Amino acid sequence: MTSHAPTSPPRLPTTLLGQLRRQSPRFAVGLVLLATYQYGQYWFDTNLSIAIDAAVAGKKEIAAHIGALLIGVALSTLIIRVLSRMAVFNAGRIAEYELRKALLDQLQRLGPAFYRKKSTGDIMSRATNDLGQVRLLLGFGALNSMNTVFALASALAVTLRISGRLTVAALSTLPVLFVAMWGFSRAMFSRQRENQDAIGQMSAAVQSSISGVRVVRSFSLEEEEIRRFSITNADYLEKTLGLARLRGLMFPVMQAITAVGAIIVLWYGGRLMLGDELTPGNFMAFFRALSRLTWPLISLGFLTSIVQRGRAAFSRLEEVFDAEPDIVDGPLPAPLRVAGHLEVRGLSFSYGDHRILDGVSFDVAPGKLVAIVGRTGSGKSTLAALLPRLQPTPRGTVFLDGVDVCDLPLSAVRGSIGYAQQSAFLFSTTVGRNIGYCFDDPDGTVAMDSVRGAAKDAQIAEEIDLLPDGFDTIVGERGVQLSGGQKQRVALARAFLASRRVLVLDDPLSAVDSRTERAIIDVIEARRERQSVLLVTHRVAAAARCDEVLVLDAGRIVERGTHEELIGRRGLYAAFAEEQRVESELEALSGPATFAGEAVPA
Repeated sequence: MTSHAPTSPPRLPTTLLGQLRRQSPRFAVGLVLLATYQYGQYWFDTNLSIAIDAAVAGKKEIAAHIGALLIGVALSTLIIRVLSRMAVFNAGRIAEYELRKALLDQLQRLGPAFYRKKSTGDIMSRATNDLGQVRLLLGFGALNSMNTVFALASALAVTLRISGRLTVAALSTLPVLFVAMWGFSRAMFSRQRENQDAIGQMSAAVQSSISGVRVVRSFSLEEEEIRRFSITNADYLEKTLGLARLRGLMFPVMQAITAVGAIIVLWYGGRLMLGDELTPGNFMAFFRALSRLTWPLISLGFLTSIVQRGRAAFSRLEEVFDAEPDIVDGPLPAPLRVAGHLEVRGLSFSYGDHRILDGVSFDVAPGKLVAIVGRTGSGKSTLAALLPRLQPTPRGTVFLDGVDVCDLPLSAVRGSIGYAQQSAFLFSTTVGRNIGYCFDDPDGTVAMDSVRGAAKDAQIAEEIDLLPDGFDTIVGERGVQLSGGQKQRVALARAFLASRRVLVLDDPLSAVDSRTERAIIDVIEARRERQSVLLVTHRVAAAARCDEVLVLDAGRIVERGTHEELIGRRGLYAAFAEEQRVESELEALSGPATFAGEAVPA
């Protein structure tokens, strides 16, 4: 097996510290702009004091000259302020984009163990609401954190120069402010985490109800679904109201503490002016500098809310980023050429303590058509999913061209072993795009010609043409607009089009009639030169067309051979054939309805 080393894109950072480092150039630009803005405010306050005192003293020319400069500085700092927000907010949005991309990459890597624990609605909540909170943290939160520090320095540079005593009096409420902020911060984090968990549960309930809307209607359980949703919604409402009550209390408390500081300045500053210890210009400059500091101090409460919501959101995202995939790439590079020789050696597999497969061994040579037959629950579907490593395949049990599939990259294994499952999944897009899923541009002329050819091979082309918009017909959520047999054949056409060297078909014909089944088997046989096929089926009629038949029972292969050989042995396979022969005769006697089985010569 000739091989080459695969190339993989660099992983994006998925930690707060990693994203802060990655966005550091933008944060640095924002930092410089914010520092420049606050220096401009310092210059403005200082010269405002001079201008006012000059005007009071009757020095009109000096006051007018400084006033013109103040207008220019005000306009300049306005532009700088806008640019600073663009730089920092863009950093937050780019971080959100990269985290969403990394999240999708991680979700694609995670295996069945993760998805058994997390619902689709909960995952969607993390990918939307939680990432939005992280964006606010890295954008608005980072901007106001930097601005508060610079505003404090800029304001104190003005106030301390004017009056140290008045500055101390103005900041006398800061200890109370910080204690209140610390208490609100702790409560905010826990309540925000509970709130976001409740959003995830509500999203899961909505997604489940919408996906299963036909089942709900068929059992006439709309009222029960509404009742269940009401319970989930009420829990979310209670969590949200609790958070709102906390935030509603926090802002008035923070504003009240800040207002007390302003009252102290007005009272004590007025006394200093009356005692000629402050000029009118100094007092106005002091009060403006303090006002610039007031908003950052008041916004500490809002900033605390943003930070805690962002922390809570990121802690939920970390549960996804930190999850370990149970199916990972092997150490070997991807092969340049795959012959398609599939071997299974002593494959055993369990779910917990329940043994599903026990010592299964067989061989599918290139160009061969092998069938696996067995009753429901015998382990057929599990075996089919293990071959392309859609389940955690035990090492040393499945080999592709003599190489353990666990040693190969997942892309190489799944690019060589195609898989079509019995419960066909269709995306909520057009029929043509579902079939042409493997194409970069499924709507292109070349792609559509291939799509039509694959649909014809899967015996579904004529039925697609009868749909309202033909191949452009939207199939709906999970293909809800199509019948079970149509969905199976659309999925089969998609598998045909992928042209894998080994094709594993997990009972793909269970919902089609016998005539269509024969036509599809004819196509599969005609494709022998391009690919070997492992056909998992419960139909003896389909198995009879294969080169070899494996009979699976309770996780073990109990019989193997050709159709004729197994019929002659009068074992389990022969019993299947007889059961299906009787069923087909009964179906024929009962009327013209399509039957699943087909009489097979014994």
